[in-house]
Amino acid sequence: MSASVGNIVVLDIGKTNVKLALIDASGAQLAERRKANTVLRDGPYPHHDTEGIWNWMLDTMKEFAATAPVRAIVPVTHGATAALVDAQVENSGLVLPVLDYEFEPPATQRTEYLGQRPAYDTTYSPSLPAGLNLGRQLAWLASAYPAEFARTKHILMYPQYWAWRLSGVAAGEVTSLGCHTDLWQPSRQQYSQLVERQGWSTLMPPLRNAWDALGPVLPALVERTGLPADCQVVCGIHDSNASLLRHLDATGSHAAPPAILSTGTWVIAALPGGQLDGLKEASDMLANCSALGQPVPCIRFMGGREFGALAGTEAMPCSVADLQQIIDQGTYALPAFAEAGGPFAGRKGSVVGPALPTDAERTALATLYCVLMSDWCLTALGSAGDIVVEGSFTNNPHFAPLLAALRRGQQVTVTDDASGTTSGGWMLAHWGAAPAVRSHAADPIALQGWPQYRERWLAQLA
Repeated sequence: MSASVGNIVVLDIGKTNVKLALIDASGAQLAERRKANTVLRDGPYPHHDTEGIWNWMLDTMKEFAATAPVRAIVPVTHGATAALVDAQVENSGLVLPVLDYEFEPPATQRTEYLGQRPAYDTTYSPSLPAGLNLGRQLAWLASAYPAEFARTKHILMYPQYWAWRLSGVAAGEVTSLGCHTDLWQPSRQQYSQLVERQGWSTLMPPLRNAWDALGPVLPALVERTGLPADCQVVCGIHDSNASLLRHLDATGSHAAPPAILSTGTWVIAALPGGQLDGLKEASDMLANCSALGQPVPCIRFMGGREFGALAGTEAMPCSVADLQQIIDQGTYALPAFAEAGGPFAGRKGSVVGPALPTDAERTALATLYCVLMSDWCLTALGSAGDIVVEGSFTNNPHFAPLLAALRRGQQVTVTDDASGTTSGGWMLAHWGAAPAVRSHAADPIALQGWPQYRERWLAQLA
């Protein structure tokens, strides 16, 4: 799409929240609405509330359409999720509910699947728990629900499911296909052997660019929402790749590629231009695919979820004094506090040292933990240049300064946009234009004993 497209709506479906943002031609946000991303347990397995999202989205788009003319809609979603659909787009199209990737299929199926999945050095997709390998989800659904699976016309990655429902056009796209799915070979930019062996090749729709306009919004939706009849639906993208997009130039490279720390439910460290031969499956390291098709070395942990486990869901703000108190008294959070992947998956999290009597101190411990985990991930990736922090942790005033104090010689920059996914979505609709996003360098925070605290934390991981 061109840079003159005008106002757009970005549908941003994260694992925890769903957001709709109305953004003007300059990249300025005009309106935003949010809702919780609910997992339903009233069906054959835990599944996403696609109809709840759909109806909320259409109602909100009607509100937005009454505010400003909307020229394009861009879906951006979390990974490890796919929809199996027939041809009935007007009735959701789903032949089975959209499986929640945190659901664990039977152990016997995992054993069978491990014998089917491609080698790590072809997909750079580590073996993950639950349904984080999308190939395992699909294999289980095909085995457990053969009649429903047989009705499938398309296997749609999650962003493209929403694009299909809006436009009626089925498409595939590499950023979701290349997100630890076992379905894609990033170095070769083609499907893995698993797709052919399972007979799924014919179910994969034509590949399109993330920024391609698939077509206008369906007429029935125009009538329901008041959107313009020529409002285009963009193919869409995986969320952490949306955040990465503005750091790539037209050739998919960067003059001096920074490491990107995309923070939210998942904290994902990405190193554009980095080498794949340093990736280790045991550390949950992987190669994602950028929107331009290039493999990008990555490592991640479930930072937002772990922060909540340590600080509580209603975390209280903490002060520099609270952080210093945790360091001085020697209380440590040792991974992991979420079961879904990460370099320490399978290890049960623990807090060692003196107890924390206040909510602020628990927030301080959670902050220190997430910084230490981010630092560990950046070191594992081989990050030696600039670091850019994006996403929800930019709202924590201590996160980037603490990280900067550990990464001496590397400039840590914080964007003023708490949602790099939204900026990435805007870029897809205005392909060729760069969003006007301000950023600032994080000044290292001066905490006594902070580097030594890190060394003691690392020693306890051995």
